[in-house]
Amino acid sequence: MSEIGKHLAFICLPAAFCAAVFAVAGLPAANAQKADSGTAVSMSSMPGEVQPEPSTFHSISLRWPVLGDGNRNARVTLQYRKADEEDWHEGYPLFRPLPERMSEENLVAGGWLFAGSVVDLKPASDYVVRLTLSDPDGVSRAGGKSPEVTREQRISTRGEAREPAGLRKLFVQPRDTARSDGGDGSDARPFNGLRLAEAAAQPGDLITLRSGIYHLSDFKITRSGQPGHPVIYRGLDGAVLDGGGAEVLLNAGGTAHRWFENLELRNAGILLRADTASEMVVRRNRFHMTQYGVSSRGATYADSRHNSVTDNVFLGATKWPRSKGIEEVYGVELTGSGHVIAHNLFRNVGDAVHNGDRGRMSASDIYGNEIVTCTDDGIETDYSDTNVRVFRNRITNCYAGVTGQPVRGGPVYIFRNIIFNTQYSPFKLHNDTSGLLLFHNTSVRAGSAFSIMTAGETVSNVVTRNNLFVGTRSPALYSNGHMFETDFDNDGYAWGIGAGDFAVWNAKRYRSLEDAKASKRLYRNRGAYSLYAHRTFRKGFLPPRSFEEVFEADDNQPLLGLKSQAVDKGSILPNFNDRFGGEAPDLGCCEHGESLPLFGPRPFE
Repeated sequence: MSEIGKHLAFICLPAAFCAAVFAVAGLPAANAQKADSGTAVSMSSMPGEVQPEPSTFHSISLRWPVLGDGNRNARVTLQYRKADEEDWHEGYPLFRPLPERMSEENLVAGGWLFAGSVVDLKPASDYVVRLTLSDPDGVSRAGGKSPEVTREQRISTRGEAREPAGLRKLFVQPRDTARSDGGDGSDARPFNGLRLAEAAAQPGDLITLRSGIYHLSDFKITRSGQPGHPVIYRGLDGAVLDGGGAEVLLNAGGTAHRWFENLELRNAGILLRADTASEMVVRRNRFHMTQYGVSSRGATYADSRHNSVTDNVFLGATKWPRSKGIEEVYGVELTGSGHVIAHNLFRNVGDAVHNGDRGRMSASDIYGNEIVTCTDDGIETDYSDTNVRVFRNRITNCYAGVTGQPVRGGPVYIFRNIIFNTQYSPFKLHNDTSGLLLFHNTSVRAGSAFSIMTAGETVSNVVTRNNLFVGTRSPALYSNGHMFETDFDNDGYAWGIGAGDFAVWNAKRYRSLEDAKASKRLYRNRGAYSLYAHRTFRKGFLPPRSFEEVFEADDNQPLLGLKSQAVDKGSILPNFNDRFGGEAPDLGCCEHGESLPLFGPRPFE
């Protein structure tokens, strides 16, 4: 976008004039707020109704449509508190997605969508969120205008699924052709095969699968549970579901309130297919994958909700370094909203968390996962809309760490992840992506610390703060795409002693951090910090010599050293780094003196 386009794009009034400006700037006229031709867009703001999104265990999120604000100077601040407490806490302000990059159904005709999250909350708890819309041009309200308008919204986090009391207990064994009866599901006469058990299943049933091999092919899960009355398949140790090479092993598509626990699934292209399923629980299972582990595709916002995939092990057969290009071995694919993918172990896959263009995700959490060897991407947020959160994951030996190709306006929050030994880059920002916030991540790799190689595509509305990017060669920051409406600031870079130029950005080379800051193009505020790897982390943790080296998860421990250059260099981000020690937050994933969080499956009590 030209400098003239940047200044004019959000202050034009008549729609025809706006369309002309956007044509010159190379952007679609959607950013002209879709006003009718010749109609003026108000400079003041008119708030719509606050829209809570589906909650997760640790996060809540909202959308707030606002009409007017033609000069784009309104903002929405956020405070929150537990419902039974009086003290308010500052949250991160709501984010304004760029309309020209949003999914069409999320556009606000004649206005804007503001969206945002509150994170690190307690499960199964009630919160009150206070949003304040302010606009120097005034905010319309009953009786006139005021400088600001406040709305409060009560929202609850969800709790992890707990087995309800009073379940009917049924039992099943692998089908025995020598048996003459089908059984009645009792402990003494278990159902003879899973098909009989499924035919008898009712809401509120716990079906225990006894040890042995269950030979299944495209097995249809036909019965849904009900709220508070799920249908549970729970395996005893040694309960194995074998697809015999079929395309699908279990097919739970379109069902609700089905739980799958402590099962071993193997020998099928898709081990658990759950297109448009809701309220599904998948936990403490073991998936041996040839292509897909859990696949739920084709859903948009309301088609699939509140699925949780937690504490599982996903095992593929890919090898590092990759030699076959993209390998379609995918751990989890979920679309819809309100989902949780947490504390799983992914090993030797193509993508651990995969999202293509067959549906979209919103208001979901991906956290606590241990990801070791991905020949493509660790975690994909591709085709996400609003309030997807990727946090506290550890990724080792991957082509790319976390991707957004594209994000459809956002916000997508990517924070406090640890990414070690990528072949390409810690973050893949392709396909005209827009709307990512990268906070407090640590990436250590051979080569350029952060590469954004988009082959001329645009990257817009991306915010970075307090990240650690450690590499071995210049430029430390490299982009060959068109970066606009971005806000990079206050990150730390290491790229070798005397290693040359700092950055290439929008086709301009910056020899030093000082040059980049003085330009007022790459940086507009603090700028970035120059670091040395050997002065950043505890002794012995350094970038790999080559991405072809193979590391284990326990090798990936980028903890800050006692005299680290990254200590106290961070800027304050309300809700994302409130509990810092020292004079200011530290750069990177973890505060100095902290232990790493738990990655992968949690101990089962």
